This record gives sequence, C-alpha cells and structure tokens, in this order.
Amino acid sequence: METAIAEEPKDSRLEPQDCDPVAPSAPAQVPDAPTVGAVIEELLRHPSRLLIERWNWKAAVLSSLLRAGIFFFTNLVAGWHAAVGALFAELALRAATSGFYGAITEAFSEARPVWSAMAAALVVLPLANHSLEFLVHWLRGTPKLGLSMTASVMFTALSTSFNLYVMRHGVLTVGARSKSLREDLALLLPLLGQFLLAGPRAILRFVRGGLGAR
Repeated sequence: METAIAEEPKDSRLEPQDCDPVAPSAPAQVPDAPTVGAVIEELLRHPSRLLIERWNWKAAVLSSLLRAGIFFFTNLVAGWHAAVGALFAELALRAATSGFYGAITEAFSEARPVWSAMAAALVVLPLANHSLEFLVHWLRGTPKLGLSMTASVMFTALSTSFNLYVMRHGVLTVGARSKSLREDLALLLPLLGQFLLAGPRAILRFVRGGLGAR
C-alpha cells in the first residue's frame, strides 16, 4: 500500500497533445518539503496558522454533504425522522469541523516521505475526527450509531488516502495557487483512475524488478 500511494508520474512535462485544461497535473513539487514530525510540531506550536489560515472550505463542503448522506442512509431503517435527524446532526458537525481536518490533510500532503505522511494522517485524522463524531451522535441518541460509525470510519480511511493523493496533484487545496472547486471536481474522476491503478502498477514494477535482478 505504501508504494501504491507514493506512485507519481516520472515526468511532469506535458506533451503538446496532452495540454488539456482539465487534465490532472503532475504532483506539486514542494520545495524543502517538511517531514511528518515538522508538520505535527507546527500543528502543536502554531495551531491557528495551520487550522485557521489554511482552513479548507472545499473539504468542509464536500465532507458535509457526503458524510451527512452516510448517516442518513444508515439510519433510514430506523425511520424517516431518525434518518433526517442524523443527517442534520452530521451536517452541522462536519460544516464546523471538516475545514480543519482538510487543512491537516493538506499539510500532511506536503510532507515527505509520502508513506510516512500517509501513515500519520491515517492515525491523527480518525482519532480527532471520530471521537467527536461518536460523542455528538451518542449524546443525541442516533439509533444506528454502530453501523453509522463503521461506515464513517471506512469512508475516512478511503477518503484520507485519496485526498492526500489528489492534494499532491494540486486538487482540493486552498490558497493563492489553488484551482476553483469546479475545476477540482472535473479532475477528480481522472485522478481516481490513477489512484486505483497505482497499486497494480507498483506491484508490476516490483515483479519486473525482481525478475530483472535474476
């Protein structure tokens, strides 16, 4: 999995026929990329700089909609009113917090080595993310809490891996050099294909390398 996520195009230069305005760009080159330790230290020493100044509104919008849908459908078996209540509770929670989680994800996307950033993000984000989520839904009495949390945790594992990947390509980021949300959405499908093929390609390279060494 480590090498699958770390795969990046070898040459970021585009051929003339590939200059498509909505084509996925090569992974953004981060000069003097920070280590994972440096990102965590920055988060602890200057939380406002990382969480407030780099608040990721794109993550807030998309995560609110997607996760509210998860809680709606997992609680629909308990009745319409239970499903709507869970939807609005998750929508309010994510609208308030997902921008901060997106800022943390974006910070880890700049860290190197990639595998270490992935591992750290998959530990830090779920702990912060789902502890509060569980508390909110437990206090309000969400009926299908176990099923809802299971689905949400699985979604976090997948979405965090994918978000780190696309953010290294300059998608779903915020700031002066970021694209519009509309442009980002147009790039998500091609990047999803690259993300899903990264693992098989890495395995194939590993096998070929092993055979070539014999």
